[in-house]
Amino acid sequence: MRRRPLLAVLLTAALLLTGAGTASAATPASPKPTVVLVHGAFADASGFCEVIKKLQRKGYPVLAPSNPLRGVDSDSAYIRSVLAQVPGPIVLVGHSYGGFVITNAATGNANVKALVYIAAFAPDAGDTVGALSAGGRLGEATLDVRAHPGGLEGYIKPAVFRELFAADLPPSTAAMMAVSQRPADLATLGQPSGEPAWKTIRSYTLVAKDDQVIPPASQRFMAARAGAYTVEVRASHVAMTSKPDQTTDLIVKAAKGI
Repeated sequence: MRRRPLLAVLLTAALLLTGAGTASAATPASPKPTVVLVHGAFADASGFCEVIKKLQRKGYPVLAPSNPLRGVDSDSAYIRSVLAQVPGPIVLVGHSYGGFVITNAATGNANVKALVYIAAFAPDAGDTVGALSAGGRLGEATLDVRAHPGGLEGYIKPAVFRELFAADLPPSTAAMMAVSQRPADLATLGQPSGEPAWKTIRSYTLVAKDDQVIPPASQRFMAARAGAYTVEVRASHVAMTSKPDQTTDLIVKAAKGI
């Protein structure tokens, strides 16, 4: 079999991406909306693993992109670019800081039909991560700070990771998550959110009642302010990992409400 030169393959891919709008319009849409899952800080998309399996079994197309965790504007711009290439209706889900990102990334995208916040920030214009997480346990005593080429980034200290982030997961699972956590740029804490997408898109919230990162009272306040349909579960900050059934149920409810 004759192999195509690598340059030809790359050029073909570039042409397909350039014509993404035309290709999307010609591609038959899935009978169900695409669920896009956006993780938060100190985590990655693998935290949604069981939720992804459950959604796929129910016939939902799923996409779980990597959130860069470099800044509110740049992270939102990246996820916005991902959404722009998804044909048909979208249910956009954010966990933790991922809620900050989806609130900004969805604005202006008519395909996003529902926002789902899982133990997440649902900011209004001008809100910051630092202000909305006041009362939580993230801070100098619980974070390791390291330099990177663009500034400083934070990691949850391994000694307190399970207690703070994943108390309802097995110790071995939490230990693995602690050493593989993805850090967030500390500048993100003070960067303001833009006009929120929840003002024009229906929203759903899962409040984690045992959350040590985003106080449950803050989650309830943000949900009420956004007019979100809200459920509460007894879970740590990683509710989508420890309570995948309840998380999936809420996402499916949002999808069926389109």
